[in-house]
Amino acid sequence: MQLDIGILIAFIIYFALMVWIGFYFYRKSNNISDYFLGGRSLGSWVTALSAQASDMSGWLLLGLPAAAFWSGLSAAWIAIGLALGTYFNWKLVAVRLRKFTYVADDSITIPQYLQNRFCSKSTAIRSVCAVIIFVFFLVYTASAFSTGAKLFQYVFHFDYVVALTVGAVIIISYTFLGGFLAACWTDFIQGMLMFAALIIVPVAAAFTTSGISPELIAGFGGPNYLNLFADASGRVALVTIVSGLVWGLGYFGMPHILVRFMAIKDSSMIKKSRIIAMVWVLISLCAAVFVGIVGIAFLGGRGVYADVGAAEVIFMDLVTRLFPGFIAGILLSAILAAAMSTADSQLLVAASAVSNDFYKALFRKNASDRELMWVSRTAVMVIAVVAYLLALDPNSSVMGLVSYAWAGFGSSFGPVILLSLFWKRLTMKGAVAGMVVGGLTVVLWENVPVLAATGLYSLAPGFALALAVIAAVSLLDREPSKEVQDLFERAKAARI
Repeated sequence: MQLDIGILIAFIIYFALMVWIGFYFYRKSNNISDYFLGGRSLGSWVTALSAQASDMSGWLLLGLPAAAFWSGLSAAWIAIGLALGTYFNWKLVAVRLRKFTYVADDSITIPQYLQNRFCSKSTAIRSVCAVIIFVFFLVYTASAFSTGAKLFQYVFHFDYVVALTVGAVIIISYTFLGGFLAACWTDFIQGMLMFAALIIVPVAAAFTTSGISPELIAGFGGPNYLNLFADASGRVALVTIVSGLVWGLGYFGMPHILVRFMAIKDSSMIKKSRIIAMVWVLISLCAAVFVGIVGIAFLGGRGVYADVGAAEVIFMDLVTRLFPGFIAGILLSAILAAAMSTADSQLLVAASAVSNDFYKALFRKNASDRELMWVSRTAVMVIAVVAYLLALDPNSSVMGLVSYAWAGFGSSFGPVILLSLFWKRLTMKGAVAGMVVGGLTVVLWENVPVLAATGLYSLAPGFALALAVIAAVSLLDREPSKEVQDLFERAKAARI
């Protein structure tokens, strides 16, 4: 594909807008609460769209369409699991977390909330949280950088390393400057762009495919291509369905999504945000699957790609074949939007863990807000460099990187967050034990061949074991103090 000047102009306009937002909010980040939580000032629309845009990442436009293209409708089990997880996260967690974090000494990070939830002076739980966040966000951020690199490589024919560098520099620049508000407002814009692109592209492909019909699609994909309960072999194994649905459990432990709930102006606004988020998620996930399914008819079969990894460019192929330069550039920017909306949020949460939950908690308890903001900005740079190094492999799968990090966070934090909000009997020892067991289970499951060979997504055993360990250790431990139990009751009754 020859470089189109229209695509280049669209990319330049998009980049300039994102960086301008970073500079704008640089002047508005006056203290550590502003930089990490936006002063709890988000409205319903920004909360909803920034949460979902930062959630979905590049896999929504690369990984999911590729899976659907290769496997057919059976690939939708992950989308179904994510839709269910999104709903229950907003329904069960959002309001309670907004109240609990405020009542628990106005906590501005997840690790700080967990320490304050147990009225503890010990920094043990914050340190464990900081390590987990640092490790798994390195992998997650690497996936976002890899998405941007594959886009630049495809569009501009850059060498992979050059493409990776360009994307990383753009993401780092506005996150470094503007902090949480810059991330949220860019994610809001990027969420709308992703939504529009996901609707426009498959609809255009369907209208320009001659004689498009279920029979035509099945002719290219096979008799079971449009069967949710069957793949090329004639059936979908139960482990495949369970592994897809269990993706929804990951939401309860995603720090970069949970902080959006903490930052909304008032808990009464969450119902409206939930409705907006669910509409966005349901339409976006269906459209992403539709990209792959319509794409097999538009492109004429699986033979155009060597394997499912190579098929991750299907969205880009459809855009460049269907639309002229500048419009194609705008639609392709949606891929970068997906990567950037996730990476900026992850960099910020990881930086907050380093500065607020590690540096301040262990070394500089009296550090000023200004000092912590600059420690955070330095941490953004360091984390980004390490993630950049992890993403240097041009053959790395976006879907593979995302699934690893998603399982790690879901298993480490998901059970703890849920029980901290709904179970008064939870103890700090139980919480720490559960986080460690959940994270280690995922690492072992992904790297021990006999476990990985089961085909079961590591989030399932990780979440289940963490939940069991938290409950067992908490019940064996002494009952929480009256101070902790009173805090729990105050948070439940709070109207904020």
